[in-house]
Amino acid sequence: MNNFEYKNPTKILFGKGKIEKLSQEVSKQYNILLLYGGGSIKKNGVYNQVMNALSEHKVVEFGGIPPNPEYSVLMEALKVIKEEKIDFLLAVGGGSVIDGTKFLSAAALFDGEEPWDIMTKRAPINKGMPFGTVLTLPATGSEMNSGFVINREETKEKLSAGGDAFYPQFSILDPEVVKSIPQRLIANGIADAYTHVLEQYMTYPMGGLLQDRFAEGILQTLIEIAPVVMKDSSDYKAASNFMWSCTMALNGLISKGVPEDWATHMMGHELTALFGIDHARTLAILAPNHFLYNFEAKKAKLAQYAERVWNVTEGDEDQKAKVGIKKTEEFFHSLGIKTKLSEYTDNYEGVAEEIAKRFTDRKWFGLGENRSLKPEDVKKIVEMSY
Repeated sequence: MNNFEYKNPTKILFGKGKIEKLSQEVSKQYNILLLYGGGSIKKNGVYNQVMNALSEHKVVEFGGIPPNPEYSVLMEALKVIKEEKIDFLLAVGGGSVIDGTKFLSAAALFDGEEPWDIMTKRAPINKGMPFGTVLTLPATGSEMNSGFVINREETKEKLSAGGDAFYPQFSILDPEVVKSIPQRLIANGIADAYTHVLEQYMTYPMGGLLQDRFAEGILQTLIEIAPVVMKDSSDYKAASNFMWSCTMALNGLISKGVPEDWATHMMGHELTALFGIDHARTLAILAPNHFLYNFEAKKAKLAQYAERVWNVTEGDEDQKAKVGIKKTEEFFHSLGIKTKLSEYTDNYEGVAEEIAKRFTDRKWFGLGENRSLKPEDVKKIVEMSY
């Protein structure tokens, strides 16, 4: 196992009725900007719970952050932050709202002229406006990590950034919100969290025995609860395990001391930027083919995954590894998620070349756990995913 350091400063308030604790987490001295998405929080009761908890606080609202947090929309929010002298941000939503809030935390205190430089130049940002979250859509783990991904429609880009300054001060996780989430988004959340784990697990053996078991436990939990929560999202046992699994999948714990991949996400972001395909579904399109293309480098972990997660007992290492890939794709199908790009768009010809060119232009010449995937490899993986 590799050396590592681990610190996660985010306070988690988990369970029924925890939103009412919000008033104890935010000082009344703050001018708060409440950020949310399309307005579902006003239909499912979360908005009223939040506003009741903050009845003695100064709150300004900004709604309309889209599913892929759009830079132009966030720039409008930044104007509100400046005009209203906001000094605390509260994200009430899923990963897109939380990611957008993290970007605003950085942009509000950014010294440069163009906030997009935060994304493109990866300028080191060591300070951010304080913020907290109320999670309404389990998926990304953004409620307990320091990374964020932002979309820019103007340039057809979707880029990531982050840093230690962008952990939420607190995050409230009430599993009762799951019962109001549409089935499609629950499926997306499961697939997203599942792939987050695979990105940190499906590499090569590193002697991180406990980390492997953590990862396998999250995968097994998601497999177990998926049919239950998909059928009945009001099942509190399934909903609570779904929510906590999504958080644990990307709060930094399972990656410590072991190699990480993240090539599937890097490629997937391009499909979302180009075609607007749901993030989780881009991962389902690419992950099986990524594993197949890099079979020799990953087969030891693929075989271990097949054995421990899917209880595959027959065959040699190669055979088990191939079954592991097949089981992964079948799991995505069980969620109602299609796994070929051609099932989402007719305009897929040439997209592999476009993505490879983008990676070349950005000088992304070494992706994956071995930093060995070059743009020409990315091109082949995307072509396999047509």
